[in-house]
Amino acid sequence: MNKKSKILFCILAFFSIPLLADSSLAKLSQDSYWLQLGHYRTAVTSDWKSEVDESSFFIATQGKTNPKAELLATIDAFNGKNLNSEETNVMICRFPARFNWLKTKVDNDWGELDCPELQRWKTVIDPAGITLVFPTAFMNNPSSIFGHTLLRIDAKDQTRNKELVAFAVNFAADPDLHDNAATYAYKGLVGSYPGRFSLMPYYRKVREYNDLESRDIWEYKLNLTPIEVERVLLHLWELQSTHFDYYFIDENCSYQLLSLLQLARENIDLTSSFTMQAIPSDTVAVLRDNQLLQEPNYRPAFGTKLFHYSQQLSDTELKAARSLMEGGELDESAYTIQQKAAILEMAYEWLNFEFYDLGLDRDIVAPRTNRLLMARSKIKLPSPFTQPLKPSISPEQGHGSSRFGVSIADTDSDQARYSISYRLAYHDLLDQSAGFIPGAQISFFDIEASINNANNSRLEKLYFIDAMALPVDNRIFDSWSWNIRMGFDRQADKKTQSGHWFTQGGYGKSIGDPNQLQAYLLGSFELNGGDITDNDLKAGVGSELGAIWQVNTSNKAALMANIMYLPDSDVDYHYQVDLDWNWAFERNWALRSKLRHQKWRAQESMVKLTLYHYF
Repeated sequence: MNKKSKILFCILAFFSIPLLADSSLAKLSQDSYWLQLGHYRTAVTSDWKSEVDESSFFIATQGKTNPKAELLATIDAFNGKNLNSEETNVMICRFPARFNWLKTKVDNDWGELDCPELQRWKTVIDPAGITLVFPTAFMNNPSSIFGHTLLRIDAKDQTRNKELVAFAVNFAADPDLHDNAATYAYKGLVGSYPGRFSLMPYYRKVREYNDLESRDIWEYKLNLTPIEVERVLLHLWELQSTHFDYYFIDENCSYQLLSLLQLARENIDLTSSFTMQAIPSDTVAVLRDNQLLQEPNYRPAFGTKLFHYSQQLSDTELKAARSLMEGGELDESAYTIQQKAAILEMAYEWLNFEFYDLGLDRDIVAPRTNRLLMARSKIKLPSPFTQPLKPSISPEQGHGSSRFGVSIADTDSDQARYSISYRLAYHDLLDQSAGFIPGAQISFFDIEASINNANNSRLEKLYFIDAMALPVDNRIFDSWSWNIRMGFDRQADKKTQSGHWFTQGGYGKSIGDPNQLQAYLLGSFELNGGDITDNDLKAGVGSELGAIWQVNTSNKAALMANIMYLPDSDVDYHYQVDLDWNWAFERNWALRSKLRHQKWRAQESMVKLTLYHYF
C-alpha cells in the first residue's frame, strides 16, 4: 500500500468510527427489550409512542416518542455528561433496570449499582418469587366486571401461612372520588383516569376481594428465576412515581402487569397481541402459553365458604345459628356436641360476613362475635365443616374472550339471510360456563350484519353492552338479579324488520342452581327509538323472564321472554320469545340454534343456526 492509500484509509477509518457507533446505537434503540423498558408501541402520528404518561419518566425532551433520543440521553446521563458524580448516581438509581441492561450492551466502565434506598426497599420485600393473583369478576363494580389481576412478591422464608403478610403489586385507576358510577364507567372507557402501580400488604387485597367483595381468588406461582424476579422489581422501582392513562378495556390492570412481567427476560413478548382489549383471563392464558404458570392455588371467597358451610346444616340448625347472630340463646339440650360446634361456627362466620357485606355497626356486632367465639372455644372439637373444593377448571382454561360467528336464518317475512357477527368481549349466559361465573353475562360490543340472496345487506344488531347478573336466592343470601342493555336491533314491522335503538334495564329475582337449572324474573324499563317508533322516543315498562338449563358441561338450553307495554305509542305492547340450544363441542367452538317469535307492529318467527369461534 502506497503512502496516499494509507492516508486515505486512515481518513475513512477515522470518519467511520462515529458512523458505526451511531448505527450500533440506532439498532440498540430498536431492541425489543429497550422498547419494553420504555413501554413503546407503534403509533399513528409517529413511529413510536410510550404508554407512560409521566414526563419525569423520560430523560430526553422527545423521549416519549423517540426511543433513540431517550437511549442517547440515558447513556449520557449514566456517563455523567453535564452532571457531577452525585447527580449521575441519582440518575442511575432512578433507572436501575435501564442501567443493568445497558451495562451489558454498551462498552462503558460503569461499575455496580450503589443505591442505598433501593437496597433498603429490596431488603424489606425480601423477594424470592412472584405469584400472579386473579380475583374473579365482581359484577357490582364497572371496573371489575371482567375480573382483576395483581402480583404477590413471595419472600424467601415464605410459607402458605405467611402469604398474607407478603407484599402485593397492584395497578389500578386513580379515580375522582366525587364521580358517580356512570361517570366512572365513561371516564374509564376513554382513559380519563391516571393508572398507577402501588405496593401494599397482600392481606389488604385479600380482605378487599375475598371478604368485602366475596370474590374467589386464583394464585398462580410464576416460573421465574431469582435474576428474572430482580429485573421485574428494578423496573417496578422505575415505575413507582409514574402514571399511565387507564383504560378499562385495553390498557388496564392486566395489560400493565404483563408489560411489567415481560421485563423478566429478553426476547419474550406478552403484550403485542392485545391491540383492542386485555381481558384478565386472556392475559393469564398468555402467561400459560409462555410456560410461565405453575398449577394454581384456589382461595375461595368468604361468600363461597359460607354457602358451602350452610349446605352442611339442616334448616333447624341454620335457624338456630341465625338466632345466635341476633343475640338469642342456644338450646343446649336439643343438639349433639358436634351440632353445637357447627351452629356456633356458622353463626360467627355468618355474622362476620354480614358485618362486611351490609356495613353493620361494629359496636353492635363486636360483642356478639366475641360471645360466639368464647362459646365455640369451650367445645374442644376441630371444625365440623369441610372446605369448598377447588373448581376443576381455572379461569384461563375457559373459552376465548372474543367471538366470531357465521349464521343462516330464515324468517316469515324474508328469504334466507346469511350473517357474520363479532363480539369484542366476553361471555353470555349460553356460552360454555367452565372458567366463568355461572349465571353472569358480560357482552361488550356485539355486532352482526347480514345479506340475503338478493344481495340486500343490513345491520342486524349492535349491542354496546349486554350485562346480566343472576345470583340466586338461597337460605343465607337474599340476592337481587339485574340486567342492562344498550344498542340496536331489529323488530317485526308490517312488511319487514325495522331498526330499533334502545336502552333497557331490569331488576328482580333468580332461583335454582346456575350449574344445573335456573329461572329468573325481572321487572324492566326501556327507552325505544328508531324506525320502529317513527324516530320518536317511546318508553316501555314490563317484565323479562327465563330459564336456563345446564344439560351437561357441553350443552345448554334456555327459554327467555320479555313483554313490554308502551303507554304512549300507537302499539300497545311488544314481546319476544327465544328458545336456544348451545353445543360447545370444543373449548373455543360452539354451534347454537335459535327459535324466535316476536311482535311489535306485526308478528314474525325466525329459525337461526350459528357457528361460533372464540379466540
